[in-house]
Amino acid sequence: MMLLSSLLMAFLIRYSSISEMTVTYIALIIGFLTLLFGGLVAGLKGKANGLLLGLFTGLGFTLMTFLVQYLGFDDIFSLKQLLYHIGYILCAVFGSIIGVNVSSAVK
Repeated sequence: MMLLSSLLMAFLIRYSSISEMTVTYIALIIGFLTLLFGGLVAGLKGKANGLLLGLFTGLGFTLMTFLVQYLGFDDIFSLKQLLYHIGYILCAVFGSIIGVNVSSAVK
């Protein structure tokens, strides 16, 4: 999913005349959708405790992003990034709750 979204972003930037602000919003929406899908998959595979599965999925993404930013760029999250990551975690939680409910409804 991330590879596909990266390819989509590269094509949008290369072959269109969209502004930098628009690219930022598109990347944010793609991130939200990717974590929603990741949470959905975690919920479908876990089949129980959707809230915890989504929380761990979102926190794992946030932790990996923080480690790359801190260790690679020697910088911590800004308030804006922190709010984005809270949104990412909420999307993962929402997706995993849906995934658990869908998996239990299929039985």
